[in-house]
Amino acid sequence: MASKIKIGIVGCGRIAQRHAEHIGKKANLVAVCDIDREKAQKMADSHGAKPFFSIDEMLASQTDMDVVAICSPNGLHAEHSIKALKAGFHVLCEKPMAISVSDCGDMIKTAEKYNKRLFAIKQNRFNPPVDAIKKALDEGRLGKVLSVQLSCFWNRNPDYYKNSWKGTKNMDGGTLFTQFSHFVDLLYWMIGDVRKVRAYTANYIHKEDIEFEDTGVVIMEFYNGAIGTINYTVNSFQKNMEGSLTIFGERGTVKIGGQYLNELEYQNIQDFKIENLPEGNKANNYGNYQGSMSNHDKIYDNLIQVLENNAAISTSSFEGLKTVEIIEKIYEAARHEY
Repeated sequence: MASKIKIGIVGCGRIAQRHAEHIGKKANLVAVCDIDREKAQKMADSHGAKPFFSIDEMLASQTDMDVVAICSPNGLHAEHSIKALKAGFHVLCEKPMAISVSDCGDMIKTAEKYNKRLFAIKQNRFNPPVDAIKKALDEGRLGKVLSVQLSCFWNRNPDYYKNSWKGTKNMDGGTLFTQFSHFVDLLYWMIGDVRKVRAYTANYIHKEDIEFEDTGVVIMEFYNGAIGTINYTVNSFQKNMEGSLTIFGERGTVKIGGQYLNELEYQNIQDFKIENLPEGNKANNYGNYQGSMSNHDKIYDNLIQVLENNAAISTSSFEGLKTVEIIEKIYEAARHEY
């Protein structure tokens, strides 16, 4: 049975379609908002919601709404979340939570001041192999983690960035924010916080499309002593190639692979084996390209459980901030290398 929770969406772009689809099955989509009137009207008509063309208008008039899902460009996440929290609504914010630690902090402080929930979206945590490895790590099956290797090899062609906020420094923020923040989150969630970073970045073939890097190499030292690397690019020829995380522990080695961290490619763990993994959801398909795993159904299940039954939140806003903090450290380190 669907929840009685009433939800509004700010931003009616591609990812908002996923939100609307799941809200329709699990709760009530009552309002949608976009400055592009055509987009807002189209989504409203498709889902039986009321269209708005400014966030201020939506927040002022939808007094019986419970939650606002922020699906606007990255650079507006903080502004829109804070407005919604101040208006008295819980907020579910798409990744990245914001594109600066300072903004994340302001969002968290506002949620606390107005006594509202601030949910961050980290859907890759729900991928079956990711969930299984996290449990194995928590149970100490791999022993002390020694090193990790994160590989993010995707393709984003010029059409992806054309006539869009994507690729701009002030609205997108960088390739790690828009394409790979979920992967960085998993490093924090599974391995721990990052103490020191060295990084090199470059823009090889997207100079006309984006204001930042299309490729990066990162070396990290974690507070727990582990070391790791991130190799990432959006220059994989013609299509996405791989999204993988390899973990080397004292008593085991594992690799989560596939294009989207959706397959357990390798495991060799002392006296332990992960078996009978359920099949994960498919990747978000946007026509010419694919995104991360489509686990937004599980995000909404958790939101409903938290608000109706006081369950534990699957991804706290503090964890959303930590992801942004690590990405900021990487970009700061890259700047110092030039």
